[in-house]
Amino acid sequence: MKRWLAMAALLSAGLAQAACGPDALGTSRSLTLKREGAAWGKAQHAALPTLQPGEIVLTFDDGPRPESTPAVLKALADHCVLATFFVNGEPLRLHPALARQMRDAGHTLGMHGFRHDHFSQLWSVSQIADLDAMTAAYREVLGAEPASWRFPFLEETPAMRAALRERGVTVMSIDAGAEDWLPDQTPQMLADKLLGQLTRSGGGIVLLHDAQDQTARAMPFLLQTLKAKGYRVVHLRWE
Repeated sequence: MKRWLAMAALLSAGLAQAACGPDALGTSRSLTLKREGAAWGKAQHAALPTLQPGEIVLTFDDGPRPESTPAVLKALADHCVLATFFVNGEPLRLHPALARQMRDAGHTLGMHGFRHDHFSQLWSVSQIADLDAMTAAYREVLGAEPASWRFPFLEETPAMRAALRERGVTVMSIDAGAEDWLPDQTPQMLADKLLGQLTRSGGGIVLLHDAQDQTARAMPFLLQTLKAKGYRVVHLRWE
C-alpha cells in the first residue's frame, strides 16, 4: 500500500510537472534518504549528501495553518515544486484534512515538535513526552511512520538527539533562510535575504514558514526569483 501511494504521488507530480510551462521553477530531481538517525544541514551539521552547487531543498515549518498553508501549496503547485513540511502536532490534529492534502500533493511531511517548545528549557522526560505526542499525532493523521524531525528554534538537545538516533529519525537543520518570522517584510525583502544566504551557502536546505502570512503572500515572487537565479529544487523522500 505504501509503495502504491508513493508511486501514485510520483506519477501525479510527474503529470503536474509536464503541465507547467517553461517559466516554472520545477523540481529537478528527488533524493531518497535512509531511515536512520542522521543529521544534515550546515548550520549545525554536515551538508546534505549528493547536493550539488545551486541545488536547494525547500522546507517549511510550523503548519498546517488554514489561513496561510493553502496559499503556499498553490504557489508550489503553480511552479511544480515539491517541498518538505515540518509540521507541529497540535495544528496537525486540528487540521488533519489539510495535512493530508499536503501529503497527497506529493510533498513530504516531517515532525517539528508537538507544541513548538524550547526543548533546551525542558526536562529530558518532557522532551521525550513531546516527541511521543508528536509521533502519535503523525501516525494518527497520516497513517505512516515519521522519518524526519526539525528542532523548534533549531535548539538541539542531547536527550532528543539520542532518542531520535535510537528511533532512526533524521534531524534536518538548515543551510539558508529568509528570516521570515520577523514582522513587516515585503516579498522583495524576503527574496533579498534568501538570495544573500544562498549565495553564501551555495544552496542546500532552505528554511521558510508556511504559518506566516507574509511568506504565503511572497511565495510566487520567491519561486520566480529562485528560477531567475538558476536554482534547482531537489525533493527529499525517505525509504
